[in-house]
Formats: sequence, structure tokens, C-alpha cells
Amino acid sequence: MTIKIRPVILSGGKGSRLWPLSRDLYPKQFLDFFQTGTLFQETLERVKKLEIEAEILSPCIVCNADHRFLVAEQARFLNGDCQIILEPVGRNTAPGIAAAAFLQEDPATILLVLPADHIIENNNLFSQAVMKACTLAKEEYLVTFGIVPTAPETGYGYLQKGKAVGEGFLVENFVEKPDEKTAKEYIKDGSYLWNSGMFVFQTKNYLAELEKYAKDIYSGTKEAVKNSFKDLDFIRLEEKSFEKTPSDSIDYAVMEKTEKCAMVAFDAPWNDLGSFGALFEVAEKDAQNNVCFGDVIHDETKNCYIYAENRLVTTTGVENLVIIETADSLLVANKDKTQDVKNIYNKLLHLNRSEIINHRKVFRPWGSFESLEQSARFQVKRILVNPGGCLSLQKHYHRAEHWIIVQGTAKVQLGENEILLSEDQSTYIPVGMVHRLENPGKIPLELIEVQTGAYLGEDDIVRLEDVYHRESK
Repeated sequence: MTIKIRPVILSGGKGSRLWPLSRDLYPKQFLDFFQTGTLFQETLERVKKLEIEAEILSPCIVCNADHRFLVAEQARFLNGDCQIILEPVGRNTAPGIAAAAFLQEDPATILLVLPADHIIENNNLFSQAVMKACTLAKEEYLVTFGIVPTAPETGYGYLQKGKAVGEGFLVENFVEKPDEKTAKEYIKDGSYLWNSGMFVFQTKNYLAELEKYAKDIYSGTKEAVKNSFKDLDFIRLEEKSFEKTPSDSIDYAVMEKTEKCAMVAFDAPWNDLGSFGALFEVAEKDAQNNVCFGDVIHDETKNCYIYAENRLVTTTGVENLVIIETADSLLVANKDKTQDVKNIYNKLLHLNRSEIINHRKVFRPWGSFESLEQSARFQVKRILVNPGGCLSLQKHYHRAEHWIIVQGTAKVQLGENEILLSEDQSTYIPVGMVHRLENPGKIPLELIEVQTGAYLGEDDIVRLEDVYHRESK
């Protein structure tokens, strides 16, 4: 009988240790760090290239509702057929995996659960490890992958090997992220492996153990799936039930409690890209052991990670630094302290700073906009609308807008009237006028928008109709 494997891609993280590159509405899994595709896309490609004797079903992706169009667009770019489950609120990994499990028609289906932000360089060894894990999963084990450590890493949790079972081991202990001294002891001991956060198990076995050890998560997620509904190409979990579901990781909720927990050792290059230090490790270095992206000129600079997004960045006489320049932020950190970037993120969160939410360039399902200049009474934006893209039918209570077409053709609805505008033409939208912008052409529509008024916040949008089913914000 052919094994059926359903890849489940967990794509709900924020990547706060990679701020300011990673933002809440554009987190690390959707970034192309190495110009080879995003981490999310590489994960989709990884499961497509599995070399095992099994039927690989289309992936099931679990993500934040705010990321739904990013997920759909990046999956579409790879011509990927997938099922996208939207979490109305973040509830960690145990409920998200449960939602994917409840949606499976065949309880014997094996779920291959993978985070969307890992780098795995050897697909052959990964395929072999997945096959070993599937064999154990058919024997009713809940299997995780232990990464054979290459260094005393303090940024990962660890798994302690127990008794051998098949081509794997029982898990003796789950250990939290250790200090450096303890991590060195683990490496010397030889029985401790890095906790990868990847899992393999039969649907029915995971749900049975979840019901046994985390009944509230089981029942809450089951209800949220039962009352879920289709929205375009997405499955929306019912908010009320899912919101009441306890937030917990699969490790705490199930794996550390079940007697069926096993692991397969995976000895190949692996990285979860959890910090700029991790990015530095996997990137190509220059002769001075620096990693540089963008317009960077350095002198007497060693062992640094330098990222220039918008302007020239120069350094002299420095070493062991991380320097990240974006349109709205600059980070300078000691490379040995990159795990602590999360502390900066938390301070910005406490101050309610918008820089943790979005980049200056904000992506929408129809395209993007970028703020070029802003003061108390005006704002200038560059707007890009994809071919076929259509903004919502909307109005504003506090601002008027002037649109100047730079490239392409704009179909503009102004009240009851409709006009076509081409390059070098413009129009004016008074405060309170109902309007809509659409790109009916075959090339991107680019325009400059000048807003004037007493309040210019993004929440001054009243959406009357929207093809993307978004709310007024």
C-alpha cells in the first residue's frame, strides 16, 4: 500500500531577531536573503523534490490571516497547488498542526510538518531521513528530527537520545536552550542533538495524543475547523473557537508528554536562520570574512555582516559587527549578540513603533505603495498596481488625494463616473468622494499619490467593496 504524505508548512512566525529586515507583515520566511528564492518558496520546492517511495500530496500551509496574499502569491509563482489555512490569531504550533490534521480525509495520512524558514542543503539526506521517520510513523510513533550538532549552539533546544527503535531513537529528554557551558557538555556527551522543530506522524496518532494530553487544544481546534469557511482560495478557521484555544507548542502540548515520541538523527547542513549570526554562517564571505549585500564599501573591516538596502554604507576599522540599513531603520549590533535583537524589537513594540509592522514599501494583494515624503498635512506615495489589480471601492473622511500617472493605464471610478488615465495625466479625489483605482492593462501601473488633509493614517479607509474580502483598515 502506497504511503501518502501531506506536507504541512508552518508559516506563522514573525522573525523578530531579524528585524529590521523581518517585519510583522513581511516576516523572514517571505524574504529572499540569498537571491535564490524566499525561505517559504525553498520549503515548497524541498517537498516537491523528495526522493522517496510515497505519494506526496499537495502541501497544506498554515499561516497568519495577514500573510494570506503573500503565501498565495509566492506559492503561485512556483505553480504550486496547495491548501492554505488561515489562523485568525496566533496560537503557536500545536493548534495549527491540529487544524491541518482535522482537515485530512484519510486518518492514515502521514503529516510531514516543516517550518517555512529552514535551510537544508542536502536533499538526498533529507529524503532518507523522512523515509526513516515515515517507517516509524507507521508503527504509531510521533517522530521528530534531531540535527547532529556541529557546535555548542546556545540558540537551539536539544533532544537527548534514548533507546534505539528501528532506524531512530526514543527521545529521553527535551532540553531548553542551554548556556554555553552546558552546550559544550552536551556536545562532549554525544547523545544530545539539536531540536529541529520538524515532525512526522500519522494524522490519527497525533490527534489521539493531542486529545489525551491537551484536550482543550483538541476540542477548540476541532470546533474551529468544523465552523471554518472558504474565502477565495483560503480556509478561514472560525475566530471565536480558535481564539479560546490555548496557545502552546507541539513540544509542550504533546511531544514531551507522549510515550510514543521518537526521533531520527539528521546529519547534514541545516539552519533555522533565527538570527543575523545564523545568516552570516551560511552566506558566502569575502577575503576579510565579511558578508556584504547592496552598496557597501569597507576598509580594514573583518568578520562583519553588512546589508545596505537603500544607500551607500561604508565602514573602516571595525570587526564582528552586524549593520543593517533599510529605508526607515538602521541596526548596529555586535555579531555575538544577534540573539538579543529581539530585545530591540520588544522595546519598539512597547513604544508602539510602526517600524516593526511594515517596511516603508508596503505590499498589498493588488501591488504595493511606498511613502516618499510625509509631514503633518501632506504625504507623497509611489503606488504600483499589478496588471489586473484592483483597489477597493473606498472613501476617506479626512484626506483628499491627487493622482499623477507615471506609467501604464489607470481605470478610475470617481463617484458615478469612470475615466481612463494614461501617462502624464492626473485626477483629484476630494474628501469623502467614493473612488476606485484599477489597472486594466498588461504592464504595471505606476502613479504618484499626493495626500492632503488633517489626518493621513492608513486606517482612514472605508471600504465599500473589495475583491480581496478585506476589512476597513
